[in-house]
Amino acid sequence: MSTIDKNKPVMITGATGYVAGWIVKKLLDEGFTVHAAIRNPENKASVKHLDELASKSKGKIVYFKADLLKEGSYDEAMKGCELIFHTASPFTSNFKDPQKDLVDPALNGTKNVLASVNRTASVKRVVLTSSCAAIIGDSIDCLSYPNGIATEEQWNMTSTLKHQSYSYSKTVAEKAAWEIQKSQGRWDLVVINPSFVIGPGIKPDATSDSHHFFRQLGNGKMKTGLPDFHIGMVDVRDVAEAHFKAGFTPEAHGRHIISAENTNFLAIATVLQKKFGDAYSFPKKTLPKFLVWLMAPAAGLKRKMISRNVGYPWKVDNSKGIKELGMKYRPVAVSAVDFFQQMIDNQTFKNLKGK
Repeated sequence: MSTIDKNKPVMITGATGYVAGWIVKKLLDEGFTVHAAIRNPENKASVKHLDELASKSKGKIVYFKADLLKEGSYDEAMKGCELIFHTASPFTSNFKDPQKDLVDPALNGTKNVLASVNRTASVKRVVLTSSCAAIIGDSIDCLSYPNGIATEEQWNMTSTLKHQSYSYSKTVAEKAAWEIQKSQGRWDLVVINPSFVIGPGIKPDATSDSHHFFRQLGNGKMKTGLPDFHIGMVDVRDVAEAHFKAGFTPEAHGRHIISAENTNFLAIATVLQKKFGDAYSFPKKTLPKFLVWLMAPAAGLKRKMISRNVGYPWKVDNSKGIKELGMKYRPVAVSAVDFFQQMIDNQTFKNLKGK
């Protein structure tokens, strides 16, 4: 159980990221000094949105150059900090080499950050951004869980380097974090396991698989229909709030599933259709599984992934986060509309006819 001195600086990795942006905003608004450890702090364009946040807040931000794959590069940024947020990790399905592009940054990055923690006597707590992907590998896995619902007790046991590589990277990185934490007794570890994160970003033109999915919903590429994918979704602002609460709730411990609702892709498309009407070519039906399976390679998807996910319910129990962190979630419909509206405002669909 750790009580954090709010007069001390707080360090965050990957500060320019989608989730991290909202964590930084929360910290700055609360008056903290934020040590932002990023790859290229001299790139003023990449931190402009964070500087603007700081200028309107009670807090301040200080940048440090750090690289996930460079040993010791977080030592300087960590000096004097009692609380560390480790959010930096790749979130993409667009990769060539899963070991190099996903596993190495996630796993070795976590090891490097925690090695710096072990060398920094002031650190009392680390909040790690993991994922529900470290709990559920494929939707079919839920069938073997009690009542078909995953809790923080479950671990992803089915993903590998070749199957669901992203989920595998999140799993091995979180497991490594717990091993490192248990090898010492000075600092504790609290883990946030979000489901599919959606909602408006601090940086409107940010990119991630979430942005890619919503772009495709609006640009007509999915207008013929959607695979019957079931998934949990949660607002990025609520994920940031969960991190903040995990950092400053002394009794917080262990893993926390952070997910607002168990839903599916078509339900999101329907929400957007009701709000924005026929101005965009939203999908209105679910595609047959056999057709999705046949067309998977052409869409860059693996048939094994389709077989183990399409048509199966994906369910998690989010009660621990509600009870122990006091989480209150925005409805997914609100998050989806806010997200899509930001894309419209940012002219994401400006090249579409009539837009």
